[in-house]
Amino acid sequence: MTSPDDSSAPRPPENTPETGYAERCYRSAAGIGGGVLLLVIGAWLGGDAIVRGEGRTPWLTLAALLCGVPLVIAFTLRPAVWAGEDALRVRNPFRTITLPWACVDGVRAGYSSEVLAGGARYQLWAIPVSLRQRKSAARRQARAASEDLTGTLSVSVSGFTRAPADQAIDDLRELAERNASRPGAQGEPEVRWAFELIVPAVVGLVLLVVLFAVA
Repeated sequence: MTSPDDSSAPRPPENTPETGYAERCYRSAAGIGGGVLLLVIGAWLGGDAIVRGEGRTPWLTLAALLCGVPLVIAFTLRPAVWAGEDALRVRNPFRTITLPWACVDGVRAGYSSEVLAGGARYQLWAIPVSLRQRKSAARRQARAASEDLTGTLSVSVSGFTRAPADQAIDDLRELAERNASRPGAQGEPEVRWAFELIVPAVVGLVLLVVLFAVA
């Protein structure tokens, strides 16, 4: 769950075993905020239905929460991108992809942010592309250019006229080019599925189908 105003600016690395190696961390602030809000609303409404509901209502609510909560977490709180000296780690809703820099063929941002590696394309959910931010950055750049009497933009002016997603992609592209030759950056893409979210969501969905079928 993202919005046009999502922030993809690099954040300080989190002090956890999973991300201790990372130099830069990219996450969507709006996605995290929206996810927390949805979880709070779900807990409030679900708790009320479980406590006060009658008949099959509590069971339907439990099944819906079992299915819905992992999906909310997957699409809002989970997405993140960590960029270290040796590899790029992409945590998408249902997969975690570890990409040594040597296997990264390119990083780009069109209508979505993507990394190309090993003949495959992986979307960067944590770095959403905002067309509105791009248009706003283009207007700022055009305005700065028109006000520059010398006809050239200064470094200080051009530095803030990039959309956050485009700037993040530029940073990742620079890291890929700089670190591809490192001995520790060699290897092939590794993909791990988030079964801790997939399994409960599927179980909750199956329970919902069964409960509605026996109605």
